[in-house]
Amino acid sequence: MIGLNHFLVFSGTLFCIGLFGALAKRNAIAILMGLEVMLTAVNVNLVAISRYVTPEALVGQVFAVFVIAVAAAEVAVGLALIVAIYRNRISVNVEDFDWLKW
Repeated sequence: MIGLNHFLVFSGTLFCIGLFGALAKRNAIAILMGLEVMLTAVNVNLVAISRYVTPEALVGQVFAVFVIAVAAAEVAVGLALIVAIYRNRISVNVEDFDWLKW
């Protein structure tokens, strides 16, 4: 029987993998992929808690849909910024983004 603890452990593991991907990578696209994995972990967590705490209410699912919409907007803006920076710098390495340094 799969219980709430299994989903929470899965969500926590997925979030840790996404956090590692976002912090350890130097490529901007890989960082965005890590952020998407973290948002997916949040969605799993929201839906699992909603399912096991209040199964008759769809609160977790509604919040998950909002998180998916925010994630889609984040990807659109993030990829547009990365493409614009790539056209100017010919690199998507995060260490090359030094325009705001003193």
